[in-house]
Amino acid sequence: MDGPTLQKTAADRAEELPGAHLEHPFGPDWEVFKVRGKVFMLMTEVPGRPVVILKADPGEALALREHHSHITPGYHMNKKHWITLEGGDGVGQELVRELVTDSYLLVVAHLPKAQQPVDPDTYGNGTRAAQ
Repeated sequence: MDGPTLQKTAADRAEELPGAHLEHPFGPDWEVFKVRGKVFMLMTEVPGRPVVILKADPGEALALREHHSHITPGYHMNKKHWITLEGGDGVGQELVRELVTDSYLLVVAHLPKAQQPVDPDTYGNGTRAAQ
């Protein structure tokens, strides 16, 4: 998957998630997706390469970086809790959609229960790829 397709796939998935919305707090070059005011995905270009930056469980982030050459530590973010995804071989639609959903659910899980737009423990069960 190339960079523009990566970003379109990620944005399309983010827009499907309950309570998610797009902002541009850092200017037009940064697309920032939030749920209840908390960031779960950023998109920009890192010198000319379209990237998607996502929250990830630290253990899963490490495993993802070890198994995918197109996944690196989070650009301008906490390197333990965020990953940067670039287009390339082995980056498919299902992986992108799953990583966006996982990022969203990590953020939702840390919201007060009354603010959670979905139950992070059950949202998508049966429809997401097995982990």
